[in-house]
Amino acid sequence: MHMDITASHALPRRSLAPLAAAAPLLETRWADCEEDVRDAQRLRFRVFAQEMGARLAPPEGTPPGLDADRFDPFCDHLLVHAVDPVHGRGPLIGTYRVLTPEAARRAGGFYTDTEFDLAPLAPLRARALELGRSCVDADWRSGSVIMALWAALGQYMVDHALDTMIGCASIGLDDQGLTAARLWHQLCRTHLVEQRWRVEPRIALPLDTDAEADADSDTAPPAAPPLIKGYLRCGARLLGPPALDVAFNTADLPMMLRVDDVSPRYRQHFFGVAA
Repeated sequence: MHMDITASHALPRRSLAPLAAAAPLLETRWADCEEDVRDAQRLRFRVFAQEMGARLAPPEGTPPGLDADRFDPFCDHLLVHAVDPVHGRGPLIGTYRVLTPEAARRAGGFYTDTEFDLAPLAPLRARALELGRSCVDADWRSGSVIMALWAALGQYMVDHALDTMIGCASIGLDDQGLTAARLWHQLCRTHLVEQRWRVEPRIALPLDTDAEADADSDTAPPAAPPLIKGYLRCGARLLGPPALDVAFNTADLPMMLRVDDVSPRYRQHFFGVAA
């Protein structure tokens, strides 16, 4: 689902010049009209197509400059804006889309179903939310933006009585998949779900045996992309080995986060639930 497009960058000063050096004010809200969804799709296009080089295949009739697919009409779209104390709400700087169990049934399944056989998760689907198409503008990639998005997602889960998040965390393939393979071999030893929940990719990323050997050696392990590290810190776990996404040129790791597994330091903040 291409959740891992964010990275650590200094906060911009040119976008909100009147702001002092303190962290900028951020506003999260849910899209409530077609133009809001278009704004999210335009941001996704800039990040996925123009920055990452994804080969998008939107539905026929989609206006140019948008990342769109057949799931978008069924999703709720979370938006985050920077707010200038003088000029008010600024342009869109980050987005997620979410697919509820009911909406997934209308859509014919989760997007993640297209990359993985999710049959083992059948007992969880009735209360599972799918996260996807996460991206943040290149000038705004910071922990504060992600925390704002996650806080809104946590409240959404509480409001909809959901207890599980699923989705894919993406890793670029500029090194022909070596980093993704090494990361899988490293994390599967510490963050893999129990056997009953494990899923299989429909198109598996070829896992280089050298990557497994590297994981067994004293070689420094590859650094997990920032968003993956964030999910793992919260208590997320891997559902299985990575899938190959040719269109996005990524390896996609299937991940699951259950409210009961969220680490104590985040449970109250995101879900209003005491540890």
